[in-house]
Amino acid sequence: MRPVLFARHRVPPPRLLRIRPTSPSLTTTTASTALPLPTLLSSSSALLRFHQSRLQSTSTSPRQQQQTFTSRHSLPVLTCSVHQLPFHAAIPPSRKDTSTASHFPSTATRAFSQTTGNSSSSYGDASSYSANMNGTSPVARSKRKEPPQYSSDGRLAKHHRTNGDIDMSSADANTPTQDFDGRYEEEPRHVLPLAPGADTAEWQATIENVVRNVVSIRFCQTCSFDTDPALTSEATGFVVDAERGYILTNRHVVGSGPFWGYCIFDNHEEVDAYPVYRDPVHDFGILKFDPKAIKYMPVAALPLRPDLARVGIEIRVVGNDAGEKLSILSGVISRLDRNAPEYGDGYSDFNTCYYQASAAASGGSSGSPVVNKDGFAVALQAGGRADGASTDYFLPLDRPLRALKCLQEGKPITRGDIQCQFVLKPFDECRRLGLTPEWEAQVRKAFPKETNMLVAEIILPEGPSHKKLEEGDVLIKVNGKLLTQFIPLEETLDSSVGQTVKLMLLRGGEEVEVEVEVGDLHQITPDRFVSVSGGSFHNLSYQQARLYGVACKGVYVCEAGGSFRFDNNENGWIIQSIDQKETPDLDTFIEVMKGIPDKARVVITYKHLRDMHTLHTTVIYVDRHWAKKMKLAVRNDKTGLWDFSNLSDALPAVAPVPRKASFIQLENTSHPAVADLVKSFVHVSVTMPVKLDGFPKNRKWGMGLVIDAEKGLVIISRAIVPYDLCDITITIADSIVVEGKVVFLHPLQNYAVIQYDPKLVDAPVRSAKLSSEMISQGASTYFIGYNRIGRIVHTATTVTEMFAVTIPANSGAPRYRAVNVDAITVDTNLSGQCGSGVLVAQDGTVQALWLTYLGERNPSSHRDEEYHLGLATPTLLPVISQLQQGIHPELRLLSCEFRAIQMSQARIMGVSEEWIQKVSLVNTAHHQLFLVTKRTYERNEPAGDTLKEGDILLTLNNQLITKISELDVMYSHDFLDAVIVRNTKELHIKLPTVAADDAETDHAISFCGAILHRPHLAVRQQISKLFSEVYVSARTRGSPAYQYGLAPTNFVTHVNGKRTPDLKSFLDAVVGIPDNTYFRLKCMTFDSVPWVVTMKKNEHYFPTTELIKDPSEPLTGWRRITYEGGKKIEGEGHEGVGVAALGEDGGEGGEDMDGCC
Repeated sequence: MRPVLFARHRVPPPRLLRIRPTSPSLTTTTASTALPLPTLLSSSSALLRFHQSRLQSTSTSPRQQQQTFTSRHSLPVLTCSVHQLPFHAAIPPSRKDTSTASHFPSTATRAFSQTTGNSSSSYGDASSYSANMNGTSPVARSKRKEPPQYSSDGRLAKHHRTNGDIDMSSADANTPTQDFDGRYEEEPRHVLPLAPGADTAEWQATIENVVRNVVSIRFCQTCSFDTDPALTSEATGFVVDAERGYILTNRHVVGSGPFWGYCIFDNHEEVDAYPVYRDPVHDFGILKFDPKAIKYMPVAALPLRPDLARVGIEIRVVGNDAGEKLSILSGVISRLDRNAPEYGDGYSDFNTCYYQASAAASGGSSGSPVVNKDGFAVALQAGGRADGASTDYFLPLDRPLRALKCLQEGKPITRGDIQCQFVLKPFDECRRLGLTPEWEAQVRKAFPKETNMLVAEIILPEGPSHKKLEEGDVLIKVNGKLLTQFIPLEETLDSSVGQTVKLMLLRGGEEVEVEVEVGDLHQITPDRFVSVSGGSFHNLSYQQARLYGVACKGVYVCEAGGSFRFDNNENGWIIQSIDQKETPDLDTFIEVMKGIPDKARVVITYKHLRDMHTLHTTVIYVDRHWAKKMKLAVRNDKTGLWDFSNLSDALPAVAPVPRKASFIQLENTSHPAVADLVKSFVHVSVTMPVKLDGFPKNRKWGMGLVIDAEKGLVIISRAIVPYDLCDITITIADSIVVEGKVVFLHPLQNYAVIQYDPKLVDAPVRSAKLSSEMISQGASTYFIGYNRIGRIVHTATTVTEMFAVTIPANSGAPRYRAVNVDAITVDTNLSGQCGSGVLVAQDGTVQALWLTYLGERNPSSHRDEEYHLGLATPTLLPVISQLQQGIHPELRLLSCEFRAIQMSQARIMGVSEEWIQKVSLVNTAHHQLFLVTKRTYERNEPAGDTLKEGDILLTLNNQLITKISELDVMYSHDFLDAVIVRNTKELHIKLPTVAADDAETDHAISFCGAILHRPHLAVRQQISKLFSEVYVSARTRGSPAYQYGLAPTNFVTHVNGKRTPDLKSFLDAVVGIPDNTYFRLKCMTFDSVPWVVTMKKNEHYFPTTELIKDPSEPLTGWRRITYEGGKKIEGEGHEGVGVAALGEDGGEGGEDMDGCC
């Protein structure tokens, strides 16, 4: 059984552990962060007393179920908490809470979204409670207050609402995510203090000198690149050149892509840091800072002494705990010759040995110095086991020392490689591979302390070693010299770039001599990427090629977003061709994309690295209008930034031409009129380039019903078309593809009306005939639906129930849901398989739409609930009639949510027997009235009487209200005469209605990776007071918003002490803030908890962008303004990536930012 491994850096709180009940395998993880003691305790009993006092001071929320298990990293036990998301709406009786079963019938069908949650990275399975090396993505929390959390000094932490799995993702969350079966949040842990002994005072003196060199690194990897996802995390580093300002840390901290971060010294001075070197293979990188910026303490360098590493020497690992304190862990080096740990699907080191020790290092300790008693760094902390064994793995310092000297001397850091991975194998295994007694004797004589030899493990196709070396070859000599270790091999290769080396091998006992050309490692390590149509691409790296054993060539999709979001949102795709043109490398890919016009539909072929045998083929819609520029980002090791340049602007779209098609025929139905309804269905695909309104997905599809073929009007669920900042593609007769646009979004009843140009369609499209009579319970009808793979299914069925539905509100992040609507269920299993369809009479008249209703996020599965229900057509007719006349409906609303109550409840609440009798006569099917359960917050509260929570509605305009559909009278009246019961008293009041013209978002701002807009209707439905008109709807992974904790559902009330009541004042306040400087945001959580966050502005990767709805904009209907250096630029700016990277984490994961757009 192979051990579970992890690398030692951490993500900021909440600290989460992924639980994956799979077989043990190697993975990178982020362990929990050790909380060091304020002072070194002199005995274990003192430690125990301290721990007990901490536990007693920590209160526990009743919403949490505590689970306890023993952690190997500390003496005390580790307590974990499972958060339960509360529900405040009616839910199906299949849930544990059966008290609300009357609000949702047992026959209601429900479907789960097939989209997985989003995580920062995918690094293989784990058999233990562990996270991954690059940090876990935050799990959606309840908007309710969190239980008390304590910082390292014991103070109560501020509560602010966090959100998302990922997320909203890339990816899609920006980055893809993985499903997981549990979620735990760790309590702070305590580090075992230095064991008292004779050398404690000596070690104490050493540590006092070392800690001045150790820094906490807080950083963002701003976008997905190579093996690294976009993330925010923390780690450790230490100064190795105080004069020049060089800091040594891990390569998985520096990352292979764009990096933005800073360092905090032991005295809490902060300084910006940027990468000047990251090794192509080995797990080390070098950051640079300005030594003059540290004013209050002397900065000293920690000497690197790889020659002092010995088996049996006592060492200390000096790391950090979230930058607050230093954690000092003791251990003894037990091995110097183990192979590099394999972390799974992400970054892994190779072609080097690692040291092994038992130090039990924790998350956040990646990059920590491993020091001996004399205060010399003898190794670099890199990873360890997470399966319960206190085992840590350290990188030798030979190659970091060489790289540092090259930097100090201004020389290039040459790195050579022959695209062959070697591993250390002991003599007994080498004998089985063909090591002869004669050669073994010579090797043992030359290296009497060695027990291993180098054996070829992986040879990349088409590389320098291909067809020259074979797997299992035992390396004997290099350039005529006996060799058994990695360090002399690498010294030879690094000094022989562009030359050949002579290798002597044993292959099955036979001597083989070959000459191999040494390639440049930097040439096969990508240092640039291109962003176009929402995706990002670079040449396949040596890391990925070695991991999957493929040739180091091809165009790798490092950000599978926008037009290049394929069947799923995982990374690992290699583009083979676009528009019938092969794309063997990035330069060819760029030239091909330059020639493809906006809105073109082209064929693309691609493979996945895990399965290079299978060629996938699909058609993509090329979006070059939301992000018109094709941007190239190139790494600049002098500035530490990635420099952006525009490769080309989009070619204009080709004008569409009319197409001809015919529909399929519906077979095995005895009613021709029903069969003809096939000609009224169209396939609708929707892509949202920016996440707004808390909506968790970036793309959706469903079937729409044509309600006016002459005008091209189509009706569809709002779970498919949530808002109008989107691209809509309508496919007619499975043949003709046309663009669509949003013409109407109903604020309450879960449908949208979209439109296409009928002049482009030469097909017998029919307008569906909508019934004006309400379908009744028990009525026979015909169900026609489209299942999850878009195939039509149909059957005769019966209406089982019509009821006032209450869709549960999402507790994580408010998003659109249907309110105050009657729903229909039918007696067929097909209804649960279909999210789109109709109920139709024998004469072909549509009696109800069958729609998908977006519900809450399931706290157990972390998926979004979807309910499949019917909506009767009579309620649609007034709106459709106006649209057919070219009139945009201007609806009026009662600002409240109603729930049905039975007569037994109504009587107790003060409804008279006379009214109860009237109800029984008017509605014989359902004896019910309606109770106001929630008022919607209105910005401009209308004058006069209003409904209050707890009121029972009796009549509106002299009509007794016993059906939700009877509330439709509000849509066309400014005032309504109402009779209500309030506090057991019957009242006659005149109710004002409010206009629904501000229910939709028409203005959004992207600032420091956060998407902000006015609180949308779903927010106002769930909150009693708006603290500001600046609402955080989503955020991007790897952004300042993510790093500093500005989370979805926060309200921004002040910027640098200045009130920001609306988006304009907010924009005026932030545009003038200089780049790379701190500012203060005063925020309010959804739970009315104020808090202040300090953030640092980053315009290079996250320029401030404004999106304004503008019908005069021909391509998108939205206008874009970018602000760079305080200047206003119409359209896209020069820095950052395109709009398709905005809003990855909307609080719910989705196809979760986590990537996401």
